[in-house]
Amino acid sequence: MTTPLTRRAALLAATAALVIAPLGACSKADTTASETDKAATPAAVVSMTDQWVKAAPDGMTAMFGTLKNSGSQEMTLVSATSPVAGMVELHEVVNTGGTSSMRPKEGGIAIPAGGSAVLAPGADHIMLMDLKEPLKPGADVTVTLAFKDGSTLPVTAQVRDFSGAAETYKPGADTGHNG
Repeated sequence: MTTPLTRRAALLAATAALVIAPLGACSKADTTASETDKAATPAAVVSMTDQWVKAAPDGMTAMFGTLKNSGSQEMTLVSATSPVAGMVELHEVVNTGGTSSMRPKEGGIAIPAGGSAVLAPGADHIMLMDLKEPLKPGADVTVTLAFKDGSTLPVTAQVRDFSGAAETYKPGADTGHNG
């Protein structure tokens, strides 16, 4: 025999089950692509295409290519390393009073969400300094890109002959950059 109080309790339990069940379907396992992307590391959503390194017998050279960001958040490249160089820096070319000069790029290289950042002679690029060996055309060079969040992405680039981009850079020279 059921009492009105027992029926009310059963009805309340059934109603609660109907309200709570759909909420369970929205668990952490059911995330949308944009929610997953927000948590993605730059190394998971950034790629580099058309990458190459200018051939050099010694001293320094540069790496160029296009950084592509397939994510929905801006990503920032802050540094790089390579076993062929004693030092690697992110550089920009600035024009001051009609003279172009290279300098370290403060804050790194931003890669816009869903966009790209082009590294090119006479513009932003990755400088390979204190070369440990000659870089001859046809050889491959590995450069590991490091992003603001600490994630890294190894990239292999082919060494090519290139006669342009003969900017000079003298460490310690006055380039209008402190640091």
